Amino acid sequence: MVSSSISRKTQASKSASRRETGAYALIDSLVRHGVKHIFGYPGGAILPIYDELYRAEARGDLQHILVRHEQAAAHAADGYARATGQVGVCFATSGPGATNLVTGLATAHLDSIPMVAITGQVTRAAIGTDAFQEIDIYGITLPIVKHSYVVRDAKDMARTVAEAFHLANTGRPGPVLIDVPKDVGIEEIDYIPVEPGSAKLPGYRPTVKGNPRPINNALKLLRETRRPLMYVGGGAIISNAHEEVKQLAEHFQIPVTTTLMGLGSFDEKHPLSVGMLGMHGTAYANFAVSECDLLIAVGARFDDRVTGKLDEFASRAKVIHIDIDPAEVGKNRPPEVPIVGDVKTILRQMLRRIKDLSIPQNTTETQEWLKRIERWRQHYPLIVPQRPDSMSPQEVIVELGRQAPNAYYTTDVGQHQMWAAQFINYGPRRWISSSGLGTMGYGVPAAMGVCKAVPDAQTICISGDASFQMNLQELATLAQYGIKVKTVVINNGWQGMVRQWQQTFYEERYSSSNMGVGSPDLVLLAKAFGVKGMVVRDRSDLKDAIAEMLAHDGPVLLDAHVTKDENCYPMIAPGKANSQMIGLPERPQPKQEADITCTACGAVNTTVHNFCPECGHKL
Repeated sequence: MVSSSISRKTQASKSASRRETGAYALIDSLVRHGVKHIFGYPGGAILPIYDELYRAEARGDLQHILVRHEQAAAHAADGYARATGQVGVCFATSGPGATNLVTGLATAHLDSIPMVAITGQVTRAAIGTDAFQEIDIYGITLPIVKHSYVVRDAKDMARTVAEAFHLANTGRPGPVLIDVPKDVGIEEIDYIPVEPGSAKLPGYRPTVKGNPRPINNALKLLRETRRPLMYVGGGAIISNAHEEVKQLAEHFQIPVTTTLMGLGSFDEKHPLSVGMLGMHGTAYANFAVSECDLLIAVGARFDDRVTGKLDEFASRAKVIHIDIDPAEVGKNRPPEVPIVGDVKTILRQMLRRIKDLSIPQNTTETQEWLKRIERWRQHYPLIVPQRPDSMSPQEVIVELGRQAPNAYYTTDVGQHQMWAAQFINYGPRRWISSSGLGTMGYGVPAAMGVCKAVPDAQTICISGDASFQMNLQELATLAQYGIKVKTVVINNGWQGMVRQWQQTFYEERYSSSNMGVGSPDLVLLAKAFGVKGMVVRDRSDLKDAIAEMLAHDGPVLLDAHVTKDENCYPMIAPGKANSQMIGLPERPQPKQEADITCTACGAVNTTVHNFCPECGHKL
């Protein structure tokens, strides 16, 4: 918890107070903090706030988007925040309304997304009596928010909102909960506004600037390395550090790999890009992390989907770890050089230091390393299969990326998410996906939030037939507000990733993963909600179907029927090292701890891999 206070000397224009309700103080504070859209669903305990919201909408101060389920409100606020870097806001009433936000709060928490969630609560006198729709949402959400408040006095409302926004979007961002008892909303007070930026939180001072000593140590390692790799995570997106990442990579000629959260932080068409690493990352990224001698982790947290078997992850490398959260630095992998602070700020410090020391641009030291990675890229490219009797999921996603290269993309979770990560090149903040929690049903409501945040841009949701059914009711919200989200359902009739794991690790016992029976006709479903529905079953129709979808001036649901048993590769099995991928072309089993002479280049090396670390030749 964070102690909090606000100096009255910094409050808005030192104007005289006026009599207003707690609900007015809340809505006015949100408007002062730049809130233009709120996603929510009303109910009894939050009605005083909605009554004030009605007046604010009538004045044109902001817009409320009525979702059909509170979980969608949280995901929409989340998508809004990811697309803009601004705080997303959602409303829910007490009891089940508040608990329906929990999945969305956990999603935002694990991915470090700035959000303020405001819930109604029973009256102060009724708290603790098990009153109708009373639930301790403050206690329930403690592990999955950055901070929580219960406003017990309407006089504290403006201060609480100012603190919540400051906490949500500084340091390591995250969701903040404000729980408002019903009678606090109607209580009249002498209201004095609190302006943005005036929050004073003793003890809360996130480190932004990096310490010069470890920065100098990092530069020393960068000058000595021969096989460096930059491992870039979501912290680079949050910090808007994509230009600084590029400059550092180009100066030292460092290949760059990204996490799922880091997609968009580095142009994957850049010669130094090796794509995403981890469980379904590219083979060449996973081989590179296994063989590098220096790993520069930038805003990444060494999570299990990236590292595989942790004690074999980058086992030959020294580590520089840059992150704003000191709790993450060294949590899973102790670094030789820890640097705590804002990613963009630290990279700028490093670039300035490079200039001050006149460190020359690297032109030779990493060239052999880059050539090896390029050979891996040629040996193990990502494949877009084309079967004679069906359309592959990868074909759909590649065509989407070709026709809408600058769109904002949201996804649900599963195989389609991994294929979307593999085959589309994203700009900064244009990849929006639940990474840490892996939340099915995230895609459509997140796309609603993105579309309201950037209404002039294309917004496309890539979903799966199982994930889509988690929150399909939000088609009604798209129709009501004319939100122009284009949803493409990769429809294989299965919970695709579950089926793949059951096939690979559970001897093809497909327990409760087939979605064929009972799945709706998506074209008719879309029509029932007043949304344009389309279906495509053959690759010969795919190009025109996507073009028609993108040209439509309104929401569209495109049902793409694809190969039912396509698996997502490469894949690292649980407990295996990054270099031990399955789904690559057939080749001899890895040699174990022995000196091997490469028949291609003659190098003698001790390796546990099935490729020569010098030239990339298969052993």
